[in-house]
Amino acid sequence: MVKMIHRLTATKFVEAGLYGDGGGLYLQVTQGVHGPAKSWLFRYRFEGKRRDMGLGSARTFTLADARERARQCRQQVESDVDPIATRDAERERRAIERAKRITFRICAERYIGAHKASWKNEKHIAQWSATIATYVNPVVGDLPVQEVDTALVMKVLDPIWTTKTETASRVRGRIESILDWARVRGFRRGENPARWRGHLEVLLAKRSKVREVKHHTALPYAELPEFMRQLREERGSAARALEFLILTAARTTEVLEAVPTEFKGAIWIVPPNRMKGRKEHRVPFSTRAREIVDEMRRSSNSAFVFPGWKKNGPLSNMALPNLLERMKRPELTAHGFRSTFKDWASECTNHPLELSEMALAHTIDSKVEAAYRRGDLFAKRVSLMEEWDAYCGGKAINQPGLARHVAAVAENTMGPMA
Repeated sequence: MVKMIHRLTATKFVEAGLYGDGGGLYLQVTQGVHGPAKSWLFRYRFEGKRRDMGLGSARTFTLADARERARQCRQQVESDVDPIATRDAERERRAIERAKRITFRICAERYIGAHKASWKNEKHIAQWSATIATYVNPVVGDLPVQEVDTALVMKVLDPIWTTKTETASRVRGRIESILDWARVRGFRRGENPARWRGHLEVLLAKRSKVREVKHHTALPYAELPEFMRQLREERGSAARALEFLILTAARTTEVLEAVPTEFKGAIWIVPPNRMKGRKEHRVPFSTRAREIVDEMRRSSNSAFVFPGWKKNGPLSNMALPNLLERMKRPELTAHGFRSTFKDWASECTNHPLELSEMALAHTIDSKVEAAYRRGDLFAKRVSLMEEWDAYCGGKAINQPGLARHVAAVAENTMGPMA
């Protein structure tokens, strides 16, 4: 009589193939780089379909172990239970149990750690950490991330949605990103309770309806010449940095982290990593802007053009707000001077709109326009920035001198900085 089960007597097979023990149990041999690899396989039919289920490595489980596992699987099949589905459900249950030990706080820390290398600067990283620590962790930080639901997200957002709308909106987006990360990592299941579209938008008022968006306070351009006169009476790196920022219509970080090697003749080349749009930006120097850089480089050996208190460190982000406070203009912001420049260019010059947009390094929204306008209108921007310099200084524009300056900068023939 042919033996139908427990046919194998040894596992010393080396040729690739399937070796049956009976009852659906097989020894599977495959050829690997380091010789034959052996594992146990249980083959069965369920609901009319053949299924293969791995039972583990033959190096870990003996023939007796594999036979016992196969016996349990046969019992499940006889009871109309799919062994693979049962195994997968158990794995998911254990994963959920592990996830219950992972708190939202830990997930937030891991998310920030995984993404901070791609973020623009230390200030952005600090803002992420600060908002999570201030508004989110006191409510859900120590709870398992799987338990964070809509009610808890609303508990975070409700107190600040109408009083700190912009901050609340950012907090919501950050919670959503962290919970998405936790789901992909297997720490939670289900829909994201912090999503806006089709979910929180039903429970919370639209941001635009809560209050008007507050833009950076801008000085009216008519008041700028007098402000610049007062600014030029101030001493120190912060004063020169703010003056340079105004004259170049640049952003704060672009100016504060400027280093001498970025200045080529009468051109300032801001590298992509400091630009909001992640593209290199060429800034033509006006006469006064060039004088400021010359002055700062003569007075300091710092690695940065506008040195801070720390050795070889730049000015801090608070240097310019503190300066405006000392000048008794706390309502102004450094970024607001970009709006002042934009208003002046639109209302007081004949230059086209795209010229001031290029000077501000604004992204072109239209893909068609961006495709056709590949240059940076640099030669034309030289004239614009020199006119801005003259206006800031309350001077009439010397047209013959301006023409010579424009030609020299456009051809980059003004020579290296002193």
